[in-house]
Amino acid sequence: MALQPPASPASSAAAAPHRPDLLSVVRRVSMSLLVAVVVPAVLFYGVFALAGVWTAIGAALAWSYGAIAWRVVTRRRASGLLYLTAILLTGRTALSVVADSTWLYFLQPVISDGVVALLFLLSLASARPLVARLAGDFYPMDHELAMRPRVRRLFRDLTALWAVLGVAKASATLWLLQTQSLATFVLVKSVLMLTVNVAAAVATVALAAYVARQEGLFGCPLAAAAALEPQAVPVPVRG
Repeated sequence: MALQPPASPASSAAAAPHRPDLLSVVRRVSMSLLVAVVVPAVLFYGVFALAGVWTAIGAALAWSYGAIAWRVVTRRRASGLLYLTAILLTGRTALSVVADSTWLYFLQPVISDGVVALLFLLSLASARPLVARLAGDFYPMDHELAMRPRVRRLFRDLTALWAVLGVAKASATLWLLQTQSLATFVLVKSVLMLTVNVAAAVATVALAAYVARQEGLFGCPLAAAAALEPQAVPVPVRG
């Protein structure tokens, strides 16, 4: 009887779907938040304290476009969050320059947060809520995975969570703008919104990780390494 050659570890690894481990997903989410949210907020307040509001507006916008350009030059995909941040900052800056009003610049987050919250809410009526459209930035998605009942429920719950968060942020920003001085407003808003966004991101990752573990979606680095080790092949002994 002819013996079939054993499948090579490389071919077995290639046939298996790539499933990133939890640390890889957390690293990807953290880098996306750092580039699209944390750095612009810290940069804006630092430049605002040193050189005034218009320079700070320009610096935040330049960072967003620079981050996108760097991704294009290095042939790496920019996250949807980074594009969304750049679009919102562009609109805020353009309207503020045309109206020559820094107050309008700080009012616009109230409007933009409200619009984004509305988009999240409206997307709940579609087959693909907004979180489902952004999930591919952080985890490789295909149709079969996106259609799993737990995954679909997760996307809907997270979409509702970020919609409520958008309304809360818009309300808090409007209250701060009406009751605080510009310097106090910028400081409190920068710290508060950064804290809220990071906390919401942590909650999002925790909920997603819980569902991913239930669905067996995280790869195991040790198991992957073991799969690549040469396996002992039994050799038939002739009598």
